[in-house]
Amino acid sequence: MTHAIVQDETGGPDVLSYREIPDPVPGPGELVVRHTAIGLNYIDTYFRKGLYPAPNGMPMTIGNEAAGVVEAVGDGVTLFSPGDRVAYAGPLGAYAQRRAIAADKVVAIPDGVADETAAAMMLKGMTARYLLKEVYKVEPGSTILCHAAAGGVGLIVGQWAKALGATAIGTVGSAEKAELARQNGYAHVINYREEDFVARVKELTDGRGVDVVYDSVGKDTYPGSLDCLRPLGMWATFGQSSGVIENFNLADLASRGSLFATRPTLFTYIATRPRLEANAADLFAAVADGSVNIAIGQTFPLADAAGAHRALEGRKTTGSTVLIP
Repeated sequence: MTHAIVQDETGGPDVLSYREIPDPVPGPGELVVRHTAIGLNYIDTYFRKGLYPAPNGMPMTIGNEAAGVVEAVGDGVTLFSPGDRVAYAGPLGAYAQRRAIAADKVVAIPDGVADETAAAMMLKGMTARYLLKEVYKVEPGSTILCHAAAGGVGLIVGQWAKALGATAIGTVGSAEKAELARQNGYAHVINYREEDFVARVKELTDGRGVDVVYDSVGKDTYPGSLDCLRPLGMWATFGQSSGVIENFNLADLASRGSLFATRPTLFTYIATRPRLEANAADLFAAVADGSVNIAIGQTFPLADAAGAHRALEGRKTTGSTVLIP
């Protein structure tokens, strides 16, 4: 038998139950992966709470990111063989010791990259990549603002933006997180509990504003994020850790200088095999050449996924969090 985290209803962390499930069997085009490390992401809490609907109803096993070893392959699978080390970001079902998954959704882990690192980097790292290179093309001389700069995505964005020649400004909620952000590429860090981040951004940019705001916080940073942008700047809201933004008015974009706004999701940007391979290859290359270091701030046993969720939602984590089966 295999153990997994299963929930029968939406709610708080207590709905996450560690229980036995049948061993997975690969169907045509699928493979079975024995997980060695599982990534924790804020999107997991959205599915747990019902903010995002369960795609196949209940009971449900959440989790979008993991690494492990191929144990078996189904008919028609030619990309991988048993024993291969692989990682993936999506679809749901990662909170398990083993799972069956479509072979075209996983990528090979390069030599020299540890399983825990791969599990911590796939969703967050590929998110950072599409934000920096597709949602808004960051170049030498760009100035960016990233909220939650000490989080899993934020730490990668800071390092990668610096490597691209950009000036990165980050917001955090504590002195400890501020220091961590500075160590990971941010030229300027704003503690939003002590400073008005809008006023500080305007000061840092001599009143101009930043080219792009990467915002995974949502309710608490709106509409302040818009006020940090230069005319024709881009607001990329890719999460809502503080709550859903309500009463968004398109006229707010016009009045602030014909701003652009987008609500992207990684799964659109890796929807095809060529897109997935290109995104993952770019990420692995950035890690291999030292542009990006994947910081794992804490680990939890898979059986204590509820505890990991409490820490994440309580803003007590830094960097990436990994669940160990």
